Amino acid sequence: MGARNPRVSIGLPVFNGEKYVAGALKCLLGQDYEDFELIISDNASTDATESICREFAARDSRIRYSRNERNIGASPNYNRVFRLARGEFFKWAAHDDECHPSLVRRCLEEFERAGASAVLVFPEAEIIDEIGEVNFHSPDRVGSTASRPFKRLASVLSTSSYVHSLWGLIRVDALRRTRLMGCVEADHVLLAELALLGQLIEVPEVLLWQRRHAGCAIPMYRTARELLAWHDPRLANARILLPHCERVYIEYLKGIWHASLSLTDQLLCWLTVPSVCYWSRFLRWTGPFRHRFGLRRRRVRLHPRPPGWL
Repeated sequence: MGARNPRVSIGLPVFNGEKYVAGALKCLLGQDYEDFELIISDNASTDATESICREFAARDSRIRYSRNERNIGASPNYNRVFRLARGEFFKWAAHDDECHPSLVRRCLEEFERAGASAVLVFPEAEIIDEIGEVNFHSPDRVGSTASRPFKRLASVLSTSSYVHSLWGLIRVDALRRTRLMGCVEADHVLLAELALLGQLIEVPEVLLWQRRHAGCAIPMYRTARELLAWHDPRLANARILLPHCERVYIEYLKGIWHASLSLTDQLLCWLTVPSVCYWSRFLRWTGPFRHRFGLRRRRVRLHPRPPGWL
């Protein structure tokens, strides 16, 4: 008989991550839940990333290291580590983030409590800088146990800014039903697709530290074309006809079309996208005016978008 598959797969895509990848690997290998595999896909790094990862792989048999012959882009590399996964649950890990030793175990415990209706379990997170200092608590509040897909979708669209939830633990069967990482606000769109498929459960503990620094994609690639090429070099010369926000909303609609929903749920979700997104933009545009005249926002709770979000 062959070796038993691990219950959890962790996928770490990386490109030129020599500054932080060793710290990320130490956090992952130090988890107090040990039945996992760690898949590293090195996207043709030109720094010391390869030697660092191979050194860790030589010391721990749970690591499966592979290296792309050329840079295939961020999104294909993220999708590659998932397609190599063998576990029942999957976690993406960023090479520059840090996690608490109990993150995987706590997420699994919540999955067991929630049952089959849950597709994603994630902890609270803090945003840290390049030296690990905490800047602030992530404002995202996307957790939803609502039974209707449009309600879960509305929660994601109205409260997701830093998308730290996508770096929690995901049910593999659910993730296979999505389009995986795309090339237009890939993390926001994928989180919305997961919300269509089941409950999003938040662990009320800070177990993840998401790093924002000068080497992140948003500060490095400022234009839509640069970001598109970063996601997938094959799209570097693709025509861009619509403003960024409208391109994102279209991706949300495509995700709804892709999901296996009843006609009623599909229609409600399609209506949710423009209702929530354009109302949110209106509230942000009118924010200074309403603040000046003491008007309060009601019903819809909004959070500031990270730099680069329109």
